[in-house]
Amino acid sequence: MPLSKEQKKEIQEQQAQENKTKRVTSPELEKILYEAIPVLDHGFVRVVDYMGDDSSIVQSARVSYGKGTKKVSTDSGLIKYLMRHRHSTPFEMCEIKYHVKLPIFIARQWIRHRTANVNEYSARYSILDKEFYMPTKDHLAAQSTINRQGRGDLIDGKQADEILNILKKDAEQTYDNYELMLNERFDGTTINKNNKGLARELARMNLTLNTYTQWYWKTDLLNLLNFLSLRADSHAQYEIRAYADVMTNSLKKWVPITFDAFMDYRVGGMELSAKGKSVIEKMIKGENCNFESSNLSKREWNELMDSFGFKEKIL
Repeated sequence: MPLSKEQKKEIQEQQAQENKTKRVTSPELEKILYEAIPVLDHGFVRVVDYMGDDSSIVQSARVSYGKGTKKVSTDSGLIKYLMRHRHSTPFEMCEIKYHVKLPIFIARQWIRHRTANVNEYSARYSILDKEFYMPTKDHLAAQSTINRQGRGDLIDGKQADEILNILKKDAEQTYDNYELMLNERFDGTTINKNNKGLARELARMNLTLNTYTQWYWKTDLLNLLNFLSLRADSHAQYEIRAYADVMTNSLKKWVPITFDAFMDYRVGGMELSAKGKSVIEKMIKGENCNFESSNLSKREWNELMDSFGFKEKIL
């Protein structure tokens, strides 16, 4: 992910700022503020601004709950209580803003989380960079036979080479045509002085979905946690998970107490249906319980057995 001289200069200037404030700050997050952390082959994530820290959540909760919070003696205990019982509004008091460079097809998946303020690089105004996401062979997989939106076995050998060649060839060809229609190279030079360039808002429709775009994405802490619980999960698509993993690390630096509670109750924890709870209760008591008597679907039963490491699966 090489940055241009202009980008490096901008980051250095931002990091050189020294601003005095009476607001709370997060020392560990300050250390990486504005830094472009690489993701995939050409992408990155940067934290460019934030508001609040763990203490802001506690402050908000004590206003909301009044004297009741005296039963929780520490900030850590209170945040764990809020997370455990899904009292969500205090987490909305903190906000964070990211600058993200990502492939368009991941941006389309990401934007389905309609809980943030987003401003994307305008391809109506500017020419998109000549950069495309190319998966590595260890992430080139066939369609899963059991999950309609997932990957299955790896594709290797000659077939993998052919697929990567197609992806590269198509991306480069469509970008070359994009420049021809614009009558302008990505570096700003004119191709043919006698021709008119097609409007950028029209020329962009020819680009492949692995072309990189950029945006600013600002969200509150609650919605960030919701995003990460889905996109940092092992079942999420690899490419968006790569971004979520970097953002999870920034979460740890920003609000470490909330991060610990999130990892404990949301990431490491689980939810049980009433039927699933009944199955586990019977197993604990040593009572006979099997798939036929559980009233669970085959998928529900297998997921429940997987969660507790039991071998009683239905094929």
